[in-house]
Amino acid sequence: MNRTTVSVPVKLKLIEDHLTNMQILLTNDDGIFAPGLAAIYKELVKIGDVIVAAPADSRSGASHSVTFSRPLVCNKVDIDGQFTGYSIHGSPADCVKLATMQLHKEPIDLLVSGINNGANAGINVYYSGTVAAAMEGAFLKIPAVAMSVAWEEKVDFQVAAKYCIRILKELMPVSNNGVININIPLLSKGRPKGVRVVPQSSKGFDEYYIRQKNEQGQMEFLLTGKTHLADEAPTDTRSLEEGYITITALTSDMTNKAKTDELKNDFENFVL
Repeated sequence: MNRTTVSVPVKLKLIEDHLTNMQILLTNDDGIFAPGLAAIYKELVKIGDVIVAAPADSRSGASHSVTFSRPLVCNKVDIDGQFTGYSIHGSPADCVKLATMQLHKEPIDLLVSGINNGANAGINVYYSGTVAAAMEGAFLKIPAVAMSVAWEEKVDFQVAAKYCIRILKELMPVSNNGVININIPLLSKGRPKGVRVVPQSSKGFDEYYIRQKNEQGQMEFLLTGKTHLADEAPTDTRSLEEGYITITALTSDMTNKAKTDELKNDFENFVL
């Protein structure tokens, strides 16, 4: 049935049927005790059975690293009396691998990564442990969604979670082809202006290093930066700055198909 031809009551019924007994894996890169994870957990348990497997501490910026050199320490922990989860001394991708292959025997219907404290848009997508955890789910053919909210001193994660769950329900059923990346703009500026489905920005930040010496007299360099470099066309970063919730479909296949075809032609008659 074409999405545009489904009436609202029928669509709601389809969503309710899909959510029945749904097995949801929840992870993040801010660590298992992060408030963003607890906030989205409260919303996710309303639509399915939630299994939590997250890093023992913050692994922000871990990207898609995995642990080969040592065993992963895993403990069951209580999160402020709200729920229990698996605390894993590894990366976000480690958490997804371990949860799906060892810790949870039933098939996972949906993987949710977040809510991250800080937007994961533009080139930050490549550094993000939040997006990497979702992408690991995509590798395993699990429908996956990454959720983030723009960073500020005090983030209202409860409000962010309500926006995220509304978007998630609209996306249902999520396909297992890549990752849906959701970003919530600065909530201190009020209600988001709306929702934009936009491409990922390919531009970075105005970055630089601060040079300093530590107590041992060693030279240190601290990476910092200002605002994201401007895009002319609407992208995830520009739309966030303008106050919109952004939705971006990411693919797990990084192949540049046009360039690959070009190279095939270049090397068609090549002989060593």
